[in-house]
Amino acid sequence: MSKAQVARHWAEIGETTSVAGIRVLCAVRRVLGRGVFRACALPVVSAHWLFNAGARRASLEYLRRLQAHTGALGREPGWRDSLRHFRMFADTLLDKILALGGEYPLEKVRKDRQVMLEMLEAGRSGVIVTAHIGCLELCQALAEVSPGFRLTALVHTRHAEQFNRLLKRLGSDKVRLLQVDGIGPAVAAQIGARVARGEFVAIAGDRVPVGGGRHVFADFLGGPAPFPIGAYVLAAALHCPLFAMACTHDGDGYVVRFERFADPVELPRGARAAALAGYASQFARWLEAQLRASPYDWFNFFPFWNQVPDALEAR
Repeated sequence: MSKAQVARHWAEIGETTSVAGIRVLCAVRRVLGRGVFRACALPVVSAHWLFNAGARRASLEYLRRLQAHTGALGREPGWRDSLRHFRMFADTLLDKILALGGEYPLEKVRKDRQVMLEMLEAGRSGVIVTAHIGCLELCQALAEVSPGFRLTALVHTRHAEQFNRLLKRLGSDKVRLLQVDGIGPAVAAQIGARVARGEFVAIAGDRVPVGGGRHVFADFLGGPAPFPIGAYVLAAALHCPLFAMACTHDGDGYVVRFERFADPVELPRGARAAALAGYASQFARWLEAQLRASPYDWFNFFPFWNQVPDALEAR
C-alpha cells in the first residue's frame, strides 16, 4: 500500500447530519413518536449503508477487529452486523436530540457519579478525555443531579455555532461546543479560564485533528492506531486532573461512566514522548473496555487505523 492510498482524513469526509436535518428529526419524533421515527429512519439508514461504501468498509473493519481481539460479538461479523451498527447510530442520534432538549427520560440513565460528586464538593474541575461512543449528550443527566456541573466540548467542526444556537433553542445551558482548529496558546488560555471557573472541558481522544495534528500510536484492537495527544498536553499545562467519560447503551437505556484517568498528568522533560505514548495506550485500553461492553456504540465510520500518512510506517 502506498501513501497515496492513505484514507482521507475524517474531517474531509464531512458530517452527513445538518442542523436543519436535526430539526426535522425533532419534529418527526415529537409529532409521530419514536416508533414512527425508527420506521422512517430504517430506509434512510439502509440506503446510507448501501451507497456509502467507505463507511460500510470502515464499520466492518472495526467490528472484525473487535471480534478478533475481544470476542465481544461472539461470532464473525457480517453485513447484518454492519447494518445494525448504522442503525444504532441513527437511534443514538435521536437520543442525542432528546438529551439536548431535556426530553430523554432520566430514569433510563444509570449514573456512576461518585467521582463527579467528589470533585464538585472539593471545588475541582478539569479536562475530560472521551471518544465518539454512545450518547455523550446524556451526560447532562449528571448535571441534573450534580449542581454546578458545566461542560464545554471542544470540536473540530465549523458548525459549532449553529449547534450552539440549536442547543439554546432546545433549552440546554449546561453543555456548550467550542470550535477549535488546534490547541495553541490563545485556545489554551480560554480553556484554562473555563477550568478555573469550575467548568469541565471535554476533548475527544479518538480522532486526530485536522491537518494531521500531533499524535502518537498505540495498540488498539490488535493493531497500531493514531491517537491525538491534546487532552494530555492540555491537562498537564493547566495542572488539573484528567478524567475519562463515556455514556453507552445499557439494556433499554444508558450508563454514564465518569472516572479518574490521571491526576496529575506528568510530562517530564526528557521523557515527554514516552509519557504521551503511555497515556495514549492507557486511553486505548479504556476505549477497548467500553466497546467490549457495548460493541455497536463506536461511531467512527472512516478507516480509523489508516487516517494519517505515517500509519503505514507504524504497521
